[in-house]
Amino acid sequence: MEDNQTYQEAPKPFLKRGLGMLSWLANKYLITGLAFLAWILFFDPKDIPSNINRAESYHKLQQNEQHLDKMIAETKKDLELLKTNPQTIEKYARENYMMKKDNEDIFIISPGESK
Repeated sequence: MEDNQTYQEAPKPFLKRGLGMLSWLANKYLITGLAFLAWILFFDPKDIPSNINRAESYHKLQQNEQHLDKMIAETKKDLELLKTNPQTIEKYARENYMMKKDNEDIFIISPGESK
């Protein structure tokens, strides 16, 4: 009786049945590794696009800082000249505050419409 009995094979799991070359997708370590990689690259607070944006804004802030340092140096130089040189004080007053000497006339010409 044992000779005539046919044994049926156990059914194969769903992922290994019929996938052929895609059976490597059933590897739980591969799936976990890919999920971890996707999380690190796209969903983490320190992901790649955020790091790129932070680096760009840091570069812009450094340029802004250098520009402001140059402006501060120029202003300090102008202040030192204003403290020591009376001709510089006169020039500054004439240019910025439209001041004049008692015996002068000032004509202010503003750019207007051309006819």
